[in-house]
Amino acid sequence: MTTLPDYPNEVVTKAIVRLVRVPGLDKPAAVITLDNGFDYKKPNSFGPGGLASLDEAITKATEAQPAFIALTGKPYIFCVGADITGMPFITQREQAKALGELGHRVFARLKDSQIPTFAFINGAALGGGLEVALHCHYRTVSGGAAALGLPEVAIGLVPGWGGSQLLPNLIGVPGAAQVILQNPLTQKVLKPKQAAEMGVADALFEPADFLESSLAWAAGVVKGEVTVTRPEVDRDMWDGVLFFAKQQLDEKLHGAVPSANKALELLGLAKEASFADGTAAETEILADLIMGDEARASLYAFDLVQRRAKRPVGVPDKELARKVTKVGVVGAGLMASQLALLFARRLQVPVVLTDLDQARVDKGVGYVRDQIDKLVGKRRMDEGTAAKLRGLVSGSVDKSVFADADFVIEAVFENLDLKKQIWAEIEKIVTPEAVLATNTSSLSVSAMAADLEHPERVVGFHFFNPVAVLPLLEIIKGERTDDATLSTAFAVGKELRKSCVLVKDAPAFVVNRLLTRFTSEVFTAIDEGTPLDVVNTALDPLGLPMRPIALLQLVGPAVAHHVGETLHGAFPDRFGDSPNLRRIAEAGIPLMVDDEINPEVVKLLEVGSAPSTAEEVRQKALDALAQEIRLMLDEGVVAEAQDIDLCMVLGAGWPFHLGGVTPYLDRSGTSERVTGKRFLPNGVANVPA
Repeated sequence: MTTLPDYPNEVVTKAIVRLVRVPGLDKPAAVITLDNGFDYKKPNSFGPGGLASLDEAITKATEAQPAFIALTGKPYIFCVGADITGMPFITQREQAKALGELGHRVFARLKDSQIPTFAFINGAALGGGLEVALHCHYRTVSGGAAALGLPEVAIGLVPGWGGSQLLPNLIGVPGAAQVILQNPLTQKVLKPKQAAEMGVADALFEPADFLESSLAWAAGVVKGEVTVTRPEVDRDMWDGVLFFAKQQLDEKLHGAVPSANKALELLGLAKEASFADGTAAETEILADLIMGDEARASLYAFDLVQRRAKRPVGVPDKELARKVTKVGVVGAGLMASQLALLFARRLQVPVVLTDLDQARVDKGVGYVRDQIDKLVGKRRMDEGTAAKLRGLVSGSVDKSVFADADFVIEAVFENLDLKKQIWAEIEKIVTPEAVLATNTSSLSVSAMAADLEHPERVVGFHFFNPVAVLPLLEIIKGERTDDATLSTAFAVGKELRKSCVLVKDAPAFVVNRLLTRFTSEVFTAIDEGTPLDVVNTALDPLGLPMRPIALLQLVGPAVAHHVGETLHGAFPDRFGDSPNLRRIAEAGIPLMVDDEINPEVVKLLEVGSAPSTAEEVRQKALDALAQEIRLMLDEGVVAEAQDIDLCMVLGAGWPFHLGGVTPYLDRSGTSERVTGKRFLPNGVANVPA
């Protein structure tokens, strides 16, 4: 018999049984509560120990012969699935298979129970947590549950404990494809109301009295007073939905994410296969994926986002951080207005914008208020909160409104002289302790502060657009930035709910420097005569979120050219100054029209006669990234390679299935071939050498 993997650090989620009297029932109900002994910051999960505890609890509950068995979680958390921290300790395929089989066997006891079983989903239910709930005969969900879903595909796996078979046969294959494929690949989850509307849950109750309401509802079901009706699943459209889903996957991922195709295969099997056959297939596929490169790489990326992002390296003592009671925003354009809304929403302090004339100020404040109205319209904000935020955001053409601001951020045009002029003017207005933050995307923070009386309070605060969506914040320490300023910057970044990374003041910092080096290689290939369509599809085997031309369209040719000029000036031997990119930027025409390359762009190009193949373009781009990352690490732009990986995952959408940039370059052999050594020690990213 195969031994289960050893999870040496498993925090065992215990399943605790208690018998509860419910009005109207002759026999008590058996309530099984999942609880790992910690608060909501350390969610319940299932490792071998947790599954064994649940198995024992089901036995104990069944032996009590209750009116029904109910499964619920600790406050705010139902269960977030398998304990993935133990997956690096799975060293053999048979161990992975044994873990899959154990989960199937334990969960199936709830599905096959002669006693009615209920899941009271009181909080977050993800992966195996949602799967165990799907095995129960009935489900209620709390309106306060933070997230529900099956996110396994995003980390290189598939729902491996029955989800791929149960969900489509409960809600139909269109909804199941959304939950199992579309949501993970777009980093979305279900909210409670949506889960109830889709049929994932049978009843939705308010959080305040969720357990009491669920018990009463379950009693009604048991007594026959509550009838649960579920629409019949449409099997005629099954194949067509999966055919369409396959087309979308191929178009977006180009076959680069094995877990997505395997999940699609399992959904196809769920149409007619027996539950035993379907779950057996799940186990085999899951075992293969757990041992594969993509899953190991995805787990490394997941760990970066979940752990390293919450514990930034090199941050001064948080006790040094100053309190921020008012924020000033220099500029009232789109970026400045987005920043004003973000600061007001998260810090809940007065925010004032300034610009050259009243019309621009009014437009900026109007944008903020329009966005607040949209949030209310979408029911993502109540009117009381909206009224408060409207009152917090104001504008002026007089910069004296910054006199009592503790934190001033500028978001004006990328021109060093202009920014220096602004800070020289504002320094005379604000207090000596006020933090001055620049949202520059490529300019030197040190140069910006050089002529100030207090250069120590200037810091880079590089957001990514759209500000409300992208989680990365590069915090740049200038040559003279002091610890109090830096500590305040990180404290503010945390309040803004951004993942902050400490970056040295170096041209274009991290993400823009690497993307520009990548873009430089792309346009060098174009300048040499490589057709645009060849260049645009050259990176498809990596499964990047956007093709190169679409990425340039998003960034904007003018912005890309400006950053490129900055880096060409700093490193002319590595960053080209493409005449074709300059032409496109000056022409002001879109690169893409209706998702196709704009023919007018092609007409603008002046190219050489030395085209490259797609494979050559791809390898040159990867080689360039490897060289640039090595130089950045040698320069101390960030503390470690993991910080570069975190920046690229959160700021550039580098795919989870590739892990970070550096483990991918290590795994492909590019790092050693280009730089002579790996970026990470063997095993750090849990991926094979």
